[in-house]
Amino acid sequence: MGVFYVVAGVLHFVNPDFYLQIMPPMLPAPLALVYLSGVAEIVVGVGVVIPQTRHYAALATVALLVAIYPANIYMAVSGVVGSELVRWGRLPLQGVLVAWALWYTDSGERRSASGALSEGG
Repeated sequence: MGVFYVVAGVLHFVNPDFYLQIMPPMLPAPLALVYLSGVAEIVVGVGVVIPQTRHYAALATVALLVAIYPANIYMAVSGVVGSELVRWGRLPLQGVLVAWALWYTDSGERRSASGALSEGG
C-alpha cells in the first residue's frame, strides 16, 4: 500500500494538470491543494511502510481519502476526464481503499495474538 500512495503522490507533481481538472471549482488555491494532497499521499505512503508509524499513517490515509472524496465526486458528475465507468467507478473504490487502510491500523500484535490463539486452541 505504501508504494501505491508514494507513486500516486509523486504523480501530483509530475502531472498536476490532471489533478487540477478534477479539483472542485469551489475550493481555493487549486494548484496548492494538488501539491498538498501529493505531499500527503507521499507521507502516508512512507508512514505505512514503517512499523512504528503504520497505525497512525493508516488513520491519516483514511482521513486523506475522506478529504479528497469531493474531487472524486466532482470528477464523476462533471465528466472532465476519463470514461463514465472510470469516473463513477472511483466512488466505490474509495470505500475499498478506506478498508485497505483500516486493515493497516492493526499493529500486527493483534494479528500475531489472534494467530497464536487459533494455533493453540
